[in-house]
Amino acid sequence: MTQDELKQAVAKAAIDYVVDGEIIGVGTGSTANFFIDELGKIKHRIKGAVASSEATAERLRSHGITVFDLNEVETMPVYIDGADEINGSGAMIKGGGAALTREKIVASVAQKFVCIADGSKLVEVLGKFPLPVEVIPMSHAVVARKLAALGGEPRLRLKDGKPLVTDNGCYILDVLGLSITDAADIEEKINNIVGVVTNGLFARQGANVCLLGTADGVRKLQF
Repeated sequence: MTQDELKQAVAKAAIDYVVDGEIIGVGTGSTANFFIDELGKIKHRIKGAVASSEATAERLRSHGITVFDLNEVETMPVYIDGADEINGSGAMIKGGGAALTREKIVASVAQKFVCIADGSKLVEVLGKFPLPVEVIPMSHAVVARKLAALGGEPRLRLKDGKPLVTDNGCYILDVLGLSITDAADIEEKINNIVGVVTNGLFARQGANVCLLGTADGVRKLQF
């Protein structure tokens, strides 16, 4: 199976976690896009969705799904999103699609986080995938120095030769070279650096369920 076929398989499996008549939290990225396409087929069953990025909101609307502002929503039964890496305890690195802050905010309102990913995303130790850190633009140099002091190699994410700007008007530092054995501790340490909006470690609030696409079918992990 191709990687896209694996992503499509877990996207279809995630439909089982959609609660009829409720609002669904939806993530950002290629795997989440497959889920949105599947969600469009059952849009009559849900009240609508909260999007974790402008791109996700646009894709949801293209399927005729009502998009709610998170400020209108007190709680949601489930948030469904992909991951760049996930370990055996449900901690993840996210943010390859530059939506980490909104993803973390939307996930915090959901009662359950369902991660959907192809099998290659399951790792023993987080950190081979560069850890995204969203920063206030004026602080990116000072934050980079402090991230380097933690043992990482921060690089400003660029787009067309200029700093990539997130939906929040911020920059992203991608931190290479980390071997993250205590994800919750590193998540807290980085978030405590002045100038950091948040980082892409989802450890203090990780996944509750992970649906992994494998050649042998969809594998379910519960945490």
